[in-house]
Amino acid sequence: MATPTPLREPTFLILTALAREPMHGYGIISDVAALSGGGLALRPGTLYGALDRLADEGLVERDREEVVEGRLRRYYRLTEAGRSVLTAETERLRRNVEAATQRLRAQPAGTRGTSRGPAARPILRPAGGPA
Repeated sequence: MATPTPLREPTFLILTALAREPMHGYGIISDVAALSGGGLALRPGTLYGALDRLADEGLVERDREEVVEGRLRRYYRLTEAGRSVLTAETERLRRNVEAATQRLRAQPAGTRGTSRGPAARPILRPAGGPA
């Protein structure tokens, strides 16, 4: 199965979490939450399903296993293919941000916050109500 482009946000953030070093599941969950500013909270079932899919696609692989307090801790790492996909997606996103930033800066100062489309509709208030 091929990796979709553009990457979905959870996939992008999982690969990003693994870009620095191998990590275990809880570490990935914590890092994804931090990277997203708390906007994305992965559940273990979701994470491990994603890791299995990413491993099948050759983007991540198991790095090592260790037993901590009687529980198996499995570490995953980014493969070269995963690094390439993440690099390409990062570049795609950077170009999009750059294009949007240029458009926002190029907008004439007198038109900021106004619509160039159909005329804005007035706010209707009930008769006799506060203005």
